[in-house]
Amino acid sequence: MKILAIETATPASSVALGDGGSLAAMSVRVDRRGHIGFLMPAIEFCFEQTGWQRADIEAVAVDVGPGPFTGIRAGIATAQAFAAGVGAPLVAVSSLTVQALRAATGRRRIWSVVDMRRQQVAVAPYRPLPGGVAPDGLPEVLGFEEFRAVLDTEESDTLVVGDWQALPETTWGGLHRVRRGRPRYPSADVMLEIAAIRVAHGDFVAAEDVRPAYMREPDVQINWKMFRSEGVWPS
Repeated sequence: MKILAIETATPASSVALGDGGSLAAMSVRVDRRGHIGFLMPAIEFCFEQTGWQRADIEAVAVDVGPGPFTGIRAGIATAQAFAAGVGAPLVAVSSLTVQALRAATGRRRIWSVVDMRRQQVAVAPYRPLPGGVAPDGLPEVLGFEEFRAVLDTEESDTLVVGDWQALPETTWGGLHRVRRGRPRYPSADVMLEIAAIRVAHGDFVAAEDVRPAYMREPDVQINWKMFRSEGVWPS
């Protein structure tokens, strides 16, 4: 099964083409604000490298977050348009799960971290399984000190992956059972593996039904109440 995977939920945007879970072509760029400009050239590059046609794609995978708002929107819109254009099902993937799967250790409990800015991180715990990982709790958005308190209660060896560099170095002092590791960001090649399994089990949605997993309100919001009360509207 030929799959297109689109990852724009973090600063490391990536696009991958794969046959089943096997990688055929990939393009990556790390740029906090360059998601939109990266996507279409990256997709074109991957098709040129493989010689595939757009009509060959049988499924599209997209990271729906958590992560920065602009990146998530760009990725989902592109995935929806592509999937609708070729009539392919769409697989929605979590950035936290992608990171945990790449980091699977075989024995350590895994905490996956995505920087949400404003001194907050989105986190979720996973337990390793043969050949993969499974959620070990619900994802949530925590402040730096709150996450430190969670890690302080860990009773088993734990691996923290993702953008843990966003947290201050003081977070890690005294956490003797906690290690930090890779990957720093989710990657489209890992999404190929997830998508191949989910499509085989019928776990996919129509393009128009995909929703972003922001996990909190946008940093900037329009004060519609003020506009209505003062009779002023944005241009």
